[in-house]
Amino acid sequence: MGERTGIEWCHHTFNPWMGCVKVSAGCKHCYAERESERFGKHIWGVSAPRPVTSEAYWKKPLSWNKKAAAAGERRRVFCGSFCDVFEDRPDLVEPRARLFELIEATPHLDWLLLTKRPENIKRQIPLSWASLGYPANVWIGTSVEDQETADKRIPALLHVPCRVRFLSCEPLLGSVDLTRVHWARPANETVLVGDDSPRFFESLRGYFDNGRRTKIDWVIAGGESGPDARPMHPDHAYTLRDQCLAAGVPFFFKQWGEWVPRRELPDEFVELASTPTLTLADLADVFAPGYEMLRAGKKPAGRLLGRREWNEVPA
Repeated sequence: MGERTGIEWCHHTFNPWMGCVKVSAGCKHCYAERESERFGKHIWGVSAPRPVTSEAYWKKPLSWNKKAAAAGERRRVFCGSFCDVFEDRPDLVEPRARLFELIEATPHLDWLLLTKRPENIKRQIPLSWASLGYPANVWIGTSVEDQETADKRIPALLHVPCRVRFLSCEPLLGSVDLTRVHWARPANETVLVGDDSPRFFESLRGYFDNGRRTKIDWVIAGGESGPDARPMHPDHAYTLRDQCLAAGVPFFFKQWGEWVPRRELPDEFVELASTPTLTLADLADVFAPGYEMLRAGKKPAGRLLGRREWNEVPA
C-alpha cells in the first residue's frame, strides 16, 4: 500500500485512514475488508473504528511529489483503496481536512478520490474549493456496478466541478447504459450552450456551464477477483467499451477477475482450456447464452478485451 501498487490505473495508493462500511452489492466481497481481517484489523462496519495511518506514511506523498517534479511527469495517486474519503462520520472531519491540505501541497500528483458516496462531496470539501474552484490535481470518481448505482451516483458526481470526473465500474455486476442516466439540472443554473435535455451522456457531449464541460472524462471497468468472485458477463464489458469508443472517452479495462471467457484467455494460458468450465447456460438467470467461462484466477484471466489491452487515461 503506497509506493508500489498492483492497481494498473495508478502509480501509488494512499489511505488517510482505514476502514469503511458496505453500502451496495459491489461491496459484498470487498477485498479491502478481506485483507484487513487477514491481518487482524477489525475496521469494517458502522461501529468499527477508522484508525488514521501513521505520520511516516503521511509523508510519503511529499516524496512522490518531489520525484514526479524531478522527472517532469505527473503521477496518479488512488486515494481510498482501504477507505472512502467521503464517508460521513464525525471522527473523519479532521483527517479529511488534513488530506485536502496534503493534496494542495503536492501539485505534481493527480489525486484520484474514488467514492461510493458522491452525494457527500459538496458538503465535505474545503470552503476554498467551493469558492475558488477545485485544485487542478483533483480527480473525483464514483463506483458503478450496475444500472441502479449508475442512476443513483452519476448525477451526484456530475454536479462536482472538478477537473476530471471518472467512473470505476468494478466489479461490473450488471449492464450499464450510460445514455439512460438522467442529470437533474439545478433550477438556478442556465444552459449556455447545447440542448437543455435531461440526458447527459448522448455521445458524452454533455452540457456546458460557465465554460466548463459537464461530463464523464474516464471510465474504468473490470470483473471481480477473489475466492467468492462473481463472473462478469462479457457483453457488459464490451458494451461499456463501445459506449466510450462512440463518445471519444478514455476507457481502461483493469481485469476480467476470477472468471474469463475462453475466447479472451491470453495465449500463454491456453493450457487452462482443459480445466472445468462454466457455461452461461448454467447461469441462465444471470447471463445470456453465447459464452463459455473459465474460472482461471486473476493473473491467468488477464486484461484482454477484444484480444487487446485497453489502457486509456485522460490527457
